[in-house]
Amino acid sequence: MNIALQYCHITVNDVDEALAFYRDALGLEVRNDVASSGFRWVTLGSPGRPFPEFVLSEPHAGRSQADGDALQELLTKGVLSMIVFRTDDLDTTFEKVRASGAEVLQEPIDQPWGPRDSAFRDPSGNMVRIQQGPTA
Repeated sequence: MNIALQYCHITVNDVDEALAFYRDALGLEVRNDVASSGFRWVTLGSPGRPFPEFVLSEPHAGRSQADGDALQELLTKGVLSMIVFRTDDLDTTFEKVRASGAEVLQEPIDQPWGPRDSAFRDPSGNMVRIQQGPTA
């Protein structure tokens, strides 16, 4: 049996603002953009790789008012799950993302458990870590 991650949903306050971060700063490509009932779901992925894909949507998209309100509160607090990307050139990626105006949480450092990594907040406050594996 083979199993692999296909989609990862990222809740954002504003899909267009998030696109400037995930598409323009991180370099993901838009694969699908679906509108329904006043909301959008935008699917992005890494160029040349079919999966995983990342789906951007607002807290109330496809959810009840109560669930959307609860998710919005968690997003506002900045306590939703972080997402971790991997790159083969952390320093270049870091500088590109920093130049986009993203909030820097941690400049690139070598972690004691192996990877070299950095951290940002996307425009909605989600923590995004970017790692490069050890150069052994």
